[in-house]
Amino acid sequence: MNSVIREDIQSILAEKINWDKLKNRTVLLTGASGMLGSYIISTLVELNEQKDWGMHLYGLMRHPKKLKPEIRDHIDVITQSVTEPIDTDVKFDYVLHTASPASPLIMREDPVGTIAANTLGAWNTLKLAADSNASGYLFISSREIYGQPYADQKVFSEDTYGFVDPLNPRSCYPEGKKAAETMCACYRAQYGLNTKIARLAHTFGPGMRIDDGRVQADFLRDVVNDRNIVLKSEGTAIRTYTYVRDAVAALFYILLNSPDDEMVYNISSEADTVSIRQLAEAMADAYPEKHLKLEFHIPEKTGNDGTAPFTLGILSSDKIKTIGWQPAFTLKEGIQRTVTYLNEEGIR
Repeated sequence: MNSVIREDIQSILAEKINWDKLKNRTVLLTGASGMLGSYIISTLVELNEQKDWGMHLYGLMRHPKKLKPEIRDHIDVITQSVTEPIDTDVKFDYVLHTASPASPLIMREDPVGTIAANTLGAWNTLKLAADSNASGYLFISSREIYGQPYADQKVFSEDTYGFVDPLNPRSCYPEGKKAAETMCACYRAQYGLNTKIARLAHTFGPGMRIDDGRVQADFLRDVVNDRNIVLKSEGTAIRTYTYVRDAVAALFYILLNSPDDEMVYNISSEADTVSIRQLAEAMADAYPEKHLKLEFHIPEKTGNDGTAPFTLGILSSDKIKTIGWQPAFTLKEGIQRTVTYLNEEGIR
């Protein structure tokens, strides 16, 4: 296992999370080969190894070969799209639905597939969890459900919302997440399913693709290739960036430590709220020896380019901090750990 990921997993397992709830349990994770999913399943495999926990782990994914063999060999793999009904007789104690397109390129080229992964995926996994009489269900949502803040909004708590245009094809992502959240609320109300929703701010770190079109991916690719960082806008939009280790720890806090009567939590390292230009500057500043500069190559706007249209929307993390979570890494530390990972893996 990559040294950075190994260190991250060990530090997650050291958190004051109620891991004992998973002992001898059967767990299903969708999107197990993605950035979040691979971290989650790797953490559970390591927990099983260290504690002899007796968990039975299942990973649902379309491309199991993307998952490293040292993890894949310790789980049962279900190879399919989450948009299809999950045909199994297994009863699951916990279901974690992380499968979702995250690339702006996919959102531009396949908005139908994007909304399907979140809506049909939620429907299929919620039904499976309810049929299993599961102890817990976790849905990975997004800060994008808040949309563009109104004039008097800067920070979103879990009960405040902005504007999302439902007729914009790029809304396939936030509107799909919103519909899935409503399904979670409905299953909780009608069937008593212990549904949990995690609204993630922008997340980065080992396991992310650096060719998926997100600005953090583009900037990281510039850094590892020792070339000036290229911005395709003025970089004024404000984002909050959370290192993947901290995001995954937060997910386990929500699933295992939160009160049963609380359903939704933001996940956000508020101290790492920066403009896109400041993110690029932070990438350059993390490696002064590279002497990287910022370059602006701003193309003419021709329609939906897949990027989120929201200019501001900081998530409050006050609520999740009440159940014990705190981010462990700063933005600079997260950048450096990600670059170390990319260099170790030879990813360019």
